[in-house]
Amino acid sequence: MRTRGLAAALLILATLTGCARSVEPTDHLGGRTPDRVRPHHGPAPHQPPYRRWGLTTPLAPAPTPASKPPPPGRHPHLPPVVDHIPTRDRVVFLTYDDGAERDPRFVDMVRELRLPVSMFLTDSVVGPAYAHFSRLQSVGANLQNHTLDHPALRGLPYAGQRAEICGQQDKLKSRFGLRPRLFRPPYGTYDATTLRAAADCGITAIVLWRASMGPTDLTYTHGSPRLRPGDIVAVDPDETTGPSLRERTTRLLRRVQEQGLTVGRLEDYL
Repeated sequence: MRTRGLAAALLILATLTGCARSVEPTDHLGGRTPDRVRPHHGPAPHQPPYRRWGLTTPLAPAPTPASKPPPPGRHPHLPPVVDHIPTRDRVVFLTYDDGAERDPRFVDMVRELRLPVSMFLTDSVVGPAYAHFSRLQSVGANLQNHTLDHPALRGLPYAGQRAEICGQQDKLKSRFGLRPRLFRPPYGTYDATTLRAAADCGITAIVLWRASMGPTDLTYTHGSPRLRPGDIVAVDPDETTGPSLRERTTRLLRRVQEQGLTVGRLEDYL
């Protein structure tokens, strides 16, 4: 009899212990213990913006450029053609063409890194997506002219070239309230007629590039295969097959930092 009583007591004790393990902790009022006193695995600590965008150190701030006239052109009344700006400031300039790639996270990247970028827009490429570039403008990007329909201008008659350049001037003025001062001819091709048409449309400089950032690394149009202070860099878009604009920009920024440079605002030097 004593043995059966002892076994029953042990069975009751085991049952109570098992139940206790399945019951969630409660406070003294019988409610669940607040989360703040329970083990909690929260999100990773907040990262600074430069780490969030793939850089190991912050991007150095650009110096304030001295006021200076633009480089001389071929004619005093025609805009200069530039792919490099003579400066002692250790800066390069980031430019983007067309407007085909419209990643909203690129807007975040420009805002968080305070990147001074210049976007050369083609109306037929941008299409109905001007709102994306309005957001870029609101976070500091500069919007410039890359023609209405992206034709190769060299060899076209004056009227056709003027229509392409002035037409996009009017589009950008109506969309953003400002007429661009800078113009990049599609494919980098131009002639004397291009310069005359651009001047008549209010353009003050024709902007080419000395270096371009492709899927993996930089290529150069001429000169030393290394970034130099004052270089204008074109970041090639590839919205279908290659790395995104964000990825290419991150790779370019790493090259810029490796060479002891930073990013300047092109419009401050032209």
